[in-house]
Amino acid sequence: MIGAYRLAIFDFDGTLADSFPWFVGVLNDVADRHGFNRVRAEELELLRGWDARRIIGHLRVPAWKLPFIATHMRRLMARDIDGIRLFDGVPEMLRLVRERGVTVAIVSSNSEANIRRILGPQAAGLVDHYACGASLFGKAGKFRRMLRVSGVPADRAIGIGDELRDIEAARKAGIACAAVAWGYTRGDALAASQPDRLLTRVDEMVELFGGQVPRPGNAAISPFAPGAATD
Repeated sequence: MIGAYRLAIFDFDGTLADSFPWFVGVLNDVADRHGFNRVRAEELELLRGWDARRIIGHLRVPAWKLPFIATHMRRLMARDIDGIRLFDGVPEMLRLVRERGVTVAIVSSNSEANIRRILGPQAAGLVDHYACGASLFGKAGKFRRMLRVSGVPADRAIGIGDELRDIEAARKAGIACAAVAWGYTRGDALAASQPDRLLTRVDEMVELFGGQVPRPGNAAISPFAPGAATD
């Protein structure tokens, strides 16, 4: 199926943007404000191996508070936006994917305004469709919407993300899924969920669409450490 995909649906945080360090930095302040458990430094790597539902249960986050927490997080990111960067090679990757005639979409729980600011005007212009503000477990519906607006059949689309819920959403929408091992979820946990592809380098995303890019200076990324070599 490599090279046959005509629609690429990217997650944003942890996939295109190196926002995990920022997330860790604000998480406990958000926990204090919304009344759920703080995350201890020594349990962070453990949580990175779990799915979102298990993490929410462990932190004792009331389900009814999730939309309010998500809105708060988006506002905090807007405040701190100048400190959040794309992973190295992302703008070039998006350009090369578009050059192969692939429709590019972003589906994210983040806001479109935040995403466009982090991408910058040139990279943002390479994205054909945005579906932002998705609920924590609402990505499958957004994926199906991207299929409709793009006119691309499900068997020619692939979702690309860094969390177990991205894999789950792609399967619910009936599309292929590629997981990236440099984001929020550990590579071993992603591998255990058996995505169609497990990627360890930004330039491997181009190869999903039948392309290959030179690799000098684009060092390999450990699947067990977010942003290890692409920060």
